[in-house]
Amino acid sequence: MPTDETASSRDIAVVESFLEAFHRMDLDAATAHLADDAVYQNVPFPAHRGKAAVTRALKGFARAMTGFDVKMKNIAARDGVVLTERVDILTGPALYLELWVCGTFEVRDGRITLWRDYFDLASAATQLVTGPVRKLLRFGRAVAPSGCVGC
Repeated sequence: MPTDETASSRDIAVVESFLEAFHRMDLDAATAHLADDAVYQNVPFPAHRGKAAVTRALKGFARAMTGFDVKMKNIAARDGVVLTERVDILTGPALYLELWVCGTFEVRDGRITLWRDYFDLASAATQLVTGPVRKLLRFGRAVAPSGCVGC
């Protein structure tokens, strides 16, 4: 069954632009990609329904984060659904998470109506504890004096 590759490409571009806005930490640009009736859910947590509720949730995350990066592994689209397989990297003063995430985005008329991410909750919980230590160790190596043995 043939698909509309142009529409699929446009839907992928919407999702990539949305994630790029997060990378720049530009919440206004990111939320501009959301439909008024957008739904956002990090499974297994409850969904946020409506653009205002999704915006509030994202602003809450932004208070803990100073950086967000995405390493896209795979992205595909068909009939208004964009599937992503990616690694999200969230950083902040006491935060360092690298999460393998599979996401489902539904796009209608150039706006995201659904954003649902699936990730390993146990891995995220472990990283919430170990992430600050890993971040500190990276910083320590970056500033170690030259010639330091074992650094």
